[in-house]
Amino acid sequence: MLTDIEIAQKAKMLPIGEVARELDIIPDELEFYGKYKAKLSESLFERVKDNKDGKLILVTAINPTPAGEGKTTTTIGLGQAMKLIGKKAVVALREPSLGPVFGVKGGATGGGYAQVLPMEDINLHFTGDMHAITSANNLLCAMLDNHIHQGNRLSIDTRRILIKRCLDMNDRALRNIVVGLGGKANGVPREDGFIITVASEIMAILCLCSDMEDLTRRLGDIVVAYTTDNNVVRARDLGAHGAMAALLKEAIKPNLIQTLEGTPALMHGGPFANIAHGCNSVRATKLGLKLSDYCITEAGFGSDLGAEKFFDIKCRLNGLVPAAVVIVATIRALKYYGGVKRDMLAVENLEALERGIENLGAHIDNMKKYGIPVVVALNRFGTDSDAEIEFVRRYCNERDAIIALSEVFEKGGRGGLELAEMVCRAAEMPGNFAPIYPLDMGIKEKIQTIAKEIYGADGVDFAPAALKAIEEIEALGAGNMPVCIAKTQYSLSDNPALLGRPRGFKISVNEVRLSAGAGFVVVLTGNIMTMPGLPPSPAAEKIYVDSEGNIKGLF
Repeated sequence: MLTDIEIAQKAKMLPIGEVARELDIIPDELEFYGKYKAKLSESLFERVKDNKDGKLILVTAINPTPAGEGKTTTTIGLGQAMKLIGKKAVVALREPSLGPVFGVKGGATGGGYAQVLPMEDINLHFTGDMHAITSANNLLCAMLDNHIHQGNRLSIDTRRILIKRCLDMNDRALRNIVVGLGGKANGVPREDGFIITVASEIMAILCLCSDMEDLTRRLGDIVVAYTTDNNVVRARDLGAHGAMAALLKEAIKPNLIQTLEGTPALMHGGPFANIAHGCNSVRATKLGLKLSDYCITEAGFGSDLGAEKFFDIKCRLNGLVPAAVVIVATIRALKYYGGVKRDMLAVENLEALERGIENLGAHIDNMKKYGIPVVVALNRFGTDSDAEIEFVRRYCNERDAIIALSEVFEKGGRGGLELAEMVCRAAEMPGNFAPIYPLDMGIKEKIQTIAKEIYGADGVDFAPAALKAIEEIEALGAGNMPVCIAKTQYSLSDNPALLGRPRGFKISVNEVRLSAGAGFVVVLTGNIMTMPGLPPSPAAEKIYVDSEGNIKGLF
């Protein structure tokens, strides 16, 4: 089989105007970025605002493993399959970050015959949204340091600055730095650091705002520091929010692209789910619902991270009601959780599968707690035996979860026909969607609820600094916000070594931060870092441009 990039480069793309016509979008509502990408104008939002909403389908997964799960591939393949069975569907995805592209994970455009195009553009600079977010964040940081240098009229305490610079790259050397060195002309020396762009509050704001006015207001609400007498300093106090909004004027518009089979796809925003809220923009999702019968979106990593935040933050704050949730799993990954080493995953092993399938069981149980129908997409590999597939089918049926095989990686939309039919069936079932906790619950209690109900923890250990931060946040009147927990993606716990469905553990909360502009409280657990590092052999080492100008090695 061809590599992902070879399949993508051999594909014949439709002009983006033709893709737009499938959603009844007219040329005047497109802002073209070449032949195959476009941003969608504000006039389109205005024209379709009274359209009836389609059904919202969330695709999530078990906890990721080195064996691979294929969540984005399944999301895209499901969209392609929906088109084949005559449904008007749109796929809504997050934009890739350059950090994983050049690191270990690779790109985020799907795989095999279930990809979005143009693959190279999307995985690299795309339409410039990431650069705009980076620039807006760093403008705020520059204006903050300039304010301090120019006399510090607001009496900012340089030991209590909350905002960090950002870069859309994995670079551990920038986690902790000192700025302002070199003499008086170069500013006031202080400790600083970088986070990856997709973990920045600006990214979260862009993905949760409703329009330009809301974006500007949220940017102004960002708490950047405390004063020496313990008052908060916001971005609007520095006069930064207007210029930040100007930098984001184009980035706020969703991007229209296509799948390998011409299904329309909206790709907008890209927060990580392990260190941010992990969902594409509210604007893209709401627009997708107005333009289609089925808007198929995904949330990052396993359901304990992306789906929980999708439901408890994105849906709750924006009146979105999902019709069904799809959990992607593979037999290879479940056997890995059952203790099988990577080089033996192709061998039938029902005993290991029985041990490892508890991870899938946890995710099914968690999703049912939100009151919506659950479909398991079993991403089939050629090495899966009939006995293993039958075992997973029985397991899901016993838990009242619909199950369908997915072979979209190999077969494109044709490999997702069973899944598409099952998702349509689930979406017609009655649901009673509700978040897992009420907003008027205390911050500590919200964290404890997620830890116990979703992670399966016995409780939560709070560091003294975290308890102090919670007290300060609640004193500011922000205690009624949802919580966004940063946690390892590899385990239901905050310890990546605890695989499967761990029991008898506690979650360790080390730090709590207010993201007032985004409208949630960030909770850091375990050893989670907001600036990743590169692996010993980064994917970047294999990427190059050949003599004909073609990019090679990108995946």
